[in-house]
Amino acid sequence: MADTLTLKKDELISRAQADMQSKLSIPERTLREKVALTCRILFDGGHDSGLAGQITARAEEPGSYYTQRLGLGFDEITAENLLRVDEDLRVLDGDGMPNPANRFHSWIYRARPDVRCVIHTHPFHAATLAMLEVPLVVSHMDTCVLYDDCAFLKKWPGVPVGNEEGEIISAALGSKRAILLAHHGLLVAAASVEEACVMALLFERAAKMQLAAMSAGAIRPLPEALAQEAHDWILTPRRSQLTFEYYARRALRGA
Repeated sequence: MADTLTLKKDELISRAQADMQSKLSIPERTLREKVALTCRILFDGGHDSGLAGQITARAEEPGSYYTQRLGLGFDEITAENLLRVDEDLRVLDGDGMPNPANRFHSWIYRARPDVRCVIHTHPFHAATLAMLEVPLVVSHMDTCVLYDDCAFLKKWPGVPVGNEEGEIISAALGSKRAILLAHHGLLVAAASVEEACVMALLFERAAKMQLAAMSAGAIRPLPEALAQEAHDWILTPRRSQLTFEYYARRALRGA
């Protein structure tokens, strides 16, 4: 006998979230492994642009974070060849040097104690949208993870290797989890590596869908309350972990 057909949506959502937490397991991974897997996942998702782009995550030691070594592409990153650097980009662990553009990550981490991972990439569709100086428009259920959570920096401040760019980008990001940087690319600042990885993938998908929709007609807006509901549903930590693990399995099968 069915006993859930009279329950309200918020009750069903709560049940589903509890079930995801108690009935679905995820493998234990170190922070280094998650960062390295994110590099591989984003490479598979079309986020590679030569040596451009950075993925960082706060390390266990305060004032430091993990990032990839300059000279390696996303598809070459492993847990072993990651660097740990301080806010001045001095290498604390590992060999080589980080991308000098990591400087603006330090500014974001200082401004946002809630942020544990920053992803900045130049994927084709997000970069194309950035060339138009058009903000990201979220108008589909699948991409509601970014609904009312994506800022826009319309003026390009130049190559982001100076402190000026760090100030500008961190201020433009504000309290949101994502930002489209005009004439540049996307950036995600999230509470976990898994959340950041999933959001970056969906950011590029949203940009691709937006460009296709713009070529066909006017994009129609989502109902605000329902879009916010979808945003909160997709962004639950467990759902981010489960989605990340799916993409991790795909990346590992292709390794």
